[in-house]
Formats: sequence, C-alpha cells, structure tokens
Amino acid sequence: MEEFIHIKSIIGIILGLSLTHLIKGSVIFIQHPGRKKIYFVHSLWVFYVFLLIIHFWWWEFNLKLITEWYFADYFFIISYILVFYLLCAILYPDDLIDYEGYEDYFYSRKNWFFAILAISFGADMIDTAIKGGNYFLYNRGEYYIRIISHILLCLLGIKIHNKVFHVVLVVLFIVYELSYILRLFNVE
Repeated sequence: MEEFIHIKSIIGIILGLSLTHLIKGSVIFIQHPGRKKIYFVHSLWVFYVFLLIIHFWWWEFNLKLITEWYFADYFFIISYILVFYLLCAILYPDDLIDYEGYEDYFYSRKNWFFAILAISFGADMIDTAIKGGNYFLYNRGEYYIRIISHILLCLLGIKIHNKVFHVVLVVLFIVYELSYILRLFNVE
C-alpha cells in the first residue's frame, strides 16, 4: 500500500502541474483581454484536455487494485501522465511571438497535438492492462471502441486541414467524453 500512496503523490504532482498550466494559460484572457486573440477551437481543446485530466485522475483511483508494484509499472504510469503535461504545454506555449494568435498556432502544431493525444489513448489501454487481467477484461465493448475510434480520429485530425472538420471533431470529442464520464461514474 505504501507504493500506491507514493505513486498517487507523484500522479497528483504531475497532473496538478498540467492543470496549473491549463489554468494559467486560460486566465491570461481575463488578465490581459485583447493581448492574445482567443480561438474557440483551441479553447474547446483546452476544455477537452481538462476533462481528460480530471477523468484520468479519477480513473487512476483503480491503481489500488494493483497489489504488487514493479519499477516498469511505475515508469509507465509516470510516462503516461507526462503525456498529459505535454498536451497542456502544446496547447499553451510560453509565447506566441512567431504566430498571429492561437488559431495560427493551433494549426501549426496540430500534428504534434493529435499525435500525442493518440499516444495517450494507446497508453490508456496499457494502463488498464496494468491494473490486472480481470480489470482489463471488465472493460469490454465501448471502452475498446472508444480507444480505437479516438486514435483513428486523431490520425484524421493530423491529415485533415479543414477548419470545419476541426470544429466538428472537438465538439464530438467533448460531447462523447462528457457522456462517457457520466455513464461510467454515475451508475449505481
């Protein structure tokens, strides 16, 4: 149980830094309105990543199911949560000097964003498997369809440059994630 408490602490620190990065990046629009131009697609992806982090943090409560920890498991979990920080850092760079605003920036970095987002979904399956065979098998049907479809949609996000597609994509991701969270965690 000591390993779980230690790992839970590390997870909390890294995810806390991720959320801090998102909040700090978002609050700039309130602190200095007009200094940086808001792009609604970018803002929706920020909200989506916020949802993913909150969902992940809750989901990781199931790490308590692991009775014996190995360094490889620990290394994987830490690497996996660093992916969330990478997503946050990509969404909010240190500066936008080379860009006209978040719209220009987002489309110039969308390949990185979607590649890392796809990696996060693949890592989710490994994370689920680490929790044990019974837990992995429990997540049938929708879980696997969700992972595969999200990876494929991320690959499409890399290939397709149409802005309407990106609006529809982020809205679909948010609506589905909210639905998934509500159905997964609000069932008695």
